Amino acid sequence: MKKGELLEHARPFYEEVELLELEHAIDIATTAHEGQKRKSGEAYIIHPMAVATTLVDWGMDIDTVIAGILHDTVEDTDLSLDQLENLFGKDVSFLVDGVTKVSKARAGMHDLAEYLPQTKDNLSKLLIAVGQDVRVIIIKLADRLHNMQTLQHMPREKQIKIARESLEVFAPMADRLGMGRVRMQIEELAYSYIDPVEFKRLQNLMRKRLGKSTRKLGIVREEVDRALKAQNISNDINGRVKSIYSLHKKLKKVDGNIDDVYDLMALRVIVETKEDCYRVLGILHSLYQPMIARIKDYIAIPKPNGYQSLHTTVLTPSKQIVEFQIRTYEMHEYSERGLAASFHYHEQKSSKDYTRGKKSAVLPSNMQWITQLQEIATKLRSGEEITDSQLNIDLFGNRIFVYSPKGDIYNLPEGAFPLDFAYLVHSDLGKHAYGFRVNGSIHAFDKPLSNGDVVEIMTRKSVSPKTSWLELVSTTHARAKLRAQLRKNGAIQSITHAAGIIREKTRKTRVHSKNDKS
Repeated sequence: MKKGELLEHARPFYEEVELLELEHAIDIATTAHEGQKRKSGEAYIIHPMAVATTLVDWGMDIDTVIAGILHDTVEDTDLSLDQLENLFGKDVSFLVDGVTKVSKARAGMHDLAEYLPQTKDNLSKLLIAVGQDVRVIIIKLADRLHNMQTLQHMPREKQIKIARESLEVFAPMADRLGMGRVRMQIEELAYSYIDPVEFKRLQNLMRKRLGKSTRKLGIVREEVDRALKAQNISNDINGRVKSIYSLHKKLKKVDGNIDDVYDLMALRVIVETKEDCYRVLGILHSLYQPMIARIKDYIAIPKPNGYQSLHTTVLTPSKQIVEFQIRTYEMHEYSERGLAASFHYHEQKSSKDYTRGKKSAVLPSNMQWITQLQEIATKLRSGEEITDSQLNIDLFGNRIFVYSPKGDIYNLPEGAFPLDFAYLVHSDLGKHAYGFRVNGSIHAFDKPLSNGDVVEIMTRKSVSPKTSWLELVSTTHARAKLRAQLRKNGAIQSITHAAGIIREKTRKTRVHSKNDKS
């Protein structure tokens, strides 16, 4: 995309003064990158222009779009952060600096299973960048997406490295931000390079299957549309085809039998209100026989990344199995663009409410993991030790929702214990917890919580934290709060002191032993 095309593309979404600033950024980046070429032989400026275009499409604020244009200038040209700050302000230079840190963190990354112990500093930089401003990672996702779209120009060895890293780091990050469409695009492109033979085979298998079922699905779609119109429910119905990478993962679960994959193609029903979603569900179940075990209510209990939708699988009179996804337009927008869809920067220019300062008050409950990353980032910057397993749990692990008895939602990593929940609600509740009720029943301290649990914390003023509790927490947040309380009570210091006495006795014994030998 050329300069004029990008400006026209952005014009409907930004003020005139913002467009002038964007134009200035394009000119600065074009001059800075002059003479640089991509592997394809094209002028390098094509890449940052593509990144900025994607950020416009995602609805990001003008500072993010400008940072997208300038994201490689500090790393690859003579421009400095100070110059960027003078030209475009502190926010833009801050974002470019964050993207530069993430780019450096990429260096030397290997297979996720291997690199965590060896290059923790790289992952730390990634965490720090995310913790400072979520927009950094959104820019990086746009950057990675365009690099994946042009990966054919790289050597095979580099293709595999970049594709694997994309699948194991950036696709999960997109998923954490609720950016479903981006996650799928990255996964598809990455998998096509990692295993091109299997990718092609599954593509052909999918094509054959869809050819047989598309016409039958069209008939079902018309039936449903008539039934909804008869009930005066305004709607849009469209098809959703399963991605190749999702099919690959699903086939591994069903021993490779594609006949056991019911959602190769699903029908998506989009309506105005949440109430309409449940009305549509009722109408579908009156038309077709529902498969009870496959009804999922992600509206009442959203997925950990904020995804909301009703899912149901039905059996039609012609014995066709059809999956439906039912959601509002707002839910659909979020499922496609995730956190990027909820920024609303054109009305709210500052990113501080989302990223620094008013954390839990503004971030939606499903994005509490961002607050946890901020805490990890602070500890890493202060030099505090964070274990690889904690990083793995907090960043890449699956997430669950649990509820307080009042109905407040809390987001935790899968495998979290009741004390993790208590410390997330408030450190004083954790400190004085003597027991837990989960879904009305007594729940052991060492038994993990499950998605959808309602957790009641039972407290007594006389109860105080114990060092044994360190084995009963899995999150960095709870561990840090608990350690601080133990340190304040003298528990950790006394242990350290005892260990010091033992070490000193051992040293003296060795000295005496050495003297005796001499």
